[in-house]
Amino acid sequence: MGDLVGADLTSVTNQTADDDIIQCDLEDKTAYLFFMPVYTVVFVVGVVLNSLTLKVYFCSAKLQVSRIMMVYMKNLAASDFVLCLCLPFNIANYVSSSANFRQVYCIFVDSTFYLNTYASILFMGYIAANRYLKIIHPLRTHYLQTVQAAHIISTVTWVFLLAVVTSYIILWLLTKPELTFVPDRCHALYSSQVTVFNKIIGIFSLISFLFILICMIFFYYSASRSVLQAQQRQLAASSCKKLRRSRRKMLVLVSVFCFCFVPYHLVTLPYIFLQRQCSLSQVFYYLKDLTVLLLFLNICLDPFIYFIFSKAFRDHLRKKARKHSEGEQETTKSERSFSTSVM
Repeated sequence: MGDLVGADLTSVTNQTADDDIIQCDLEDKTAYLFFMPVYTVVFVVGVVLNSLTLKVYFCSAKLQVSRIMMVYMKNLAASDFVLCLCLPFNIANYVSSSANFRQVYCIFVDSTFYLNTYASILFMGYIAANRYLKIIHPLRTHYLQTVQAAHIISTVTWVFLLAVVTSYIILWLLTKPELTFVPDRCHALYSSQVTVFNKIIGIFSLISFLFILICMIFFYYSASRSVLQAQQRQLAASSCKKLRRSRRKMLVLVSVFCFCFVPYHLVTLPYIFLQRQCSLSQVFYYLKDLTVLLLFLNICLDPFIYFIFSKAFRDHLRKKARKHSEGEQETTKSERSFSTSVM
């Protein structure tokens, strides 16, 4: 999973190359016994949490009101839900020995993984930037803090990522080699054109991620500095409390971002350049699988970000919980009344 970002520059051009790739692809299958049940748990939890999130966002009249943060959170929730749907294919990929399934997986599922992973990264960056502008300029509204700008940015993001993924799929289909074996890794199926394309996209993706990471760390640093300055100026307790709350929210966002995405990108860079060395390649192959697992945990953690960042989201969930509790109490009272009348 994630081979779209980390591709080998070698291509399958002759049988000798095929034999080399097969040697490198002889993985210890016992590791799959760990990944399969863990991915299953992540899938179940992710589907439940993100289905609830989408239901709240798109079925609640109050939450359908256009707000900047809500626009980004809805897009992030949609991205996480689609990413969650990749997991059953990821699990099946561990046990399948079908050449046709492996090709479909490498072309379409891997592309969907890439698309929604970087959509999640970008939308988390937009949420952090919006929160930063509110902390630094609470009384001034920049154009980027308008709903119209949020819709435009979201649309451009999806169009750009879809264009990249569509180009990859078309190039893959036009240049795919004849499959003479079933490799464990998608990069063994790449033509020379696809591997060069992936190399370019991989480097661009890493640079983009590092830029967003640096921005998010800067946003948190600025929020912390604002809290310190407010305390030094001895501002009103309510203002200090609000700034501290904003800093905590920013800390949660940055922590989830770093925990889920930083390990994956740290491993991806050496994985790109060390795939030709079988011994090192296998080490990074397992490390990459572990970091992809951390990346998928993002779909379980993002719903907590929605709960922390959106007061309307919290109020809706509390209202639902209150109604459910009151309904259970009414049911209990009815059952007691019925029991009393029967006696």
